[in-house]
Amino acid sequence: MQFGTFSIGDVSPNPTTRRPSTEQERLKAMVAIAVKAEEVGLDVFATGEHHNPPFVSSSPTTLLSHIAAKTSRIILSTSTTLITTNDPVKVAEDYAVLQHLADGRVDLMLGRGNTGPVYPWFGKDVRHGIPLAIENYALLHQLWREEYVDWKGRFRTPLQSFTSVPRPLDGIPPFVWHGSVRSPEIAEQAAFYGDGFFVNNLFMPKDHFRRLIGIYRERYAHYGHGAAEQAIVGAGGLVFLRRNSQDAVREFRPYFDNSPMSGHGPTMEEYMEQTPLIVGSPQQVIDKALTFREHYGDYQRQLFAIDTGGMPQKSVLDTLDLLGEEVIPVLRKETATRRPGTVPQAPTHASLLADRDTLVSLASESSEEAAK
Repeated sequence: MQFGTFSIGDVSPNPTTRRPSTEQERLKAMVAIAVKAEEVGLDVFATGEHHNPPFVSSSPTTLLSHIAAKTSRIILSTSTTLITTNDPVKVAEDYAVLQHLADGRVDLMLGRGNTGPVYPWFGKDVRHGIPLAIENYALLHQLWREEYVDWKGRFRTPLQSFTSVPRPLDGIPPFVWHGSVRSPEIAEQAAFYGDGFFVNNLFMPKDHFRRLIGIYRERYAHYGHGAAEQAIVGAGGLVFLRRNSQDAVREFRPYFDNSPMSGHGPTMEEYMEQTPLIVGSPQQVIDKALTFREHYGDYQRQLFAIDTGGMPQKSVLDTLDLLGEEVIPVLRKETATRRPGTVPQAPTHASLLADRDTLVSLASESSEEAAK
């Protein structure tokens, strides 16, 4: 199972000092988090895509390319790439460039986004959110798999014998996760293509996300990609930890109250009871994170949000140290022990390339046998 961290890139004032970060400080902090995540042994760093204040993460491929140059192992992903307002041709080319520069350490999560005003900024209509997501991904999927593409759709100009460049590294497109908070249509889309399905696991009770994952697993099997339990599922989660729970609760409270993701509503205690939020000691994080499997089944990727609400960089890096030293090793061991052998790991460029080469080898052997 893959473990990592994802950042929404909010530029929020520190609620204890009232000092806001500059946009440059925030961007460089995200780079430092990714580098630290690799250092402590996490598998994935992901960034969101937002085009409105108080966020700074408007260009994921630029940020991730910079991180790629500073790292060597960690998978670089997105926690949202806006498939609705981005041109699929630009998505195909930008992420192929990133894939080459990062030696294949790239995948991406497609989503509609949760900010309605973004649509007209990019010439789109928010009322077309689902149809845009479906049509644009159909084109992206084709662009990465066919060298010459003829295309005619509802939302963009036609293409004739178009080739997106560069071609995917080794002929293997980046693996795609489809992210959703509330849309069964997106779960259906992920299942149709045999792609991954990711729930942010932040705002809603776990039962809400369990229903979406259930739809995805059922339809994944329906489309013949494998058994329902073999579907590729990822989940997020908001985590803050200190060596003892009292310190964690006391220190995190002002940041929770200030968070653009979770604050300004229920109390932190209510939120912890009703949602997957975990604030506490390493053992408390381990205990609650392991319950996600009871709701979602065996899944392949767990990402933790740790840097929202104006959290100072030292606190974020301290959390990463504890995750790497005391939490992730236990979660890896426990999930590996409980996972049936029939449940696959999360796809990577290396595993997809190996699968492709195996199929080619088998096909060659079959042809040779038939020729005898």
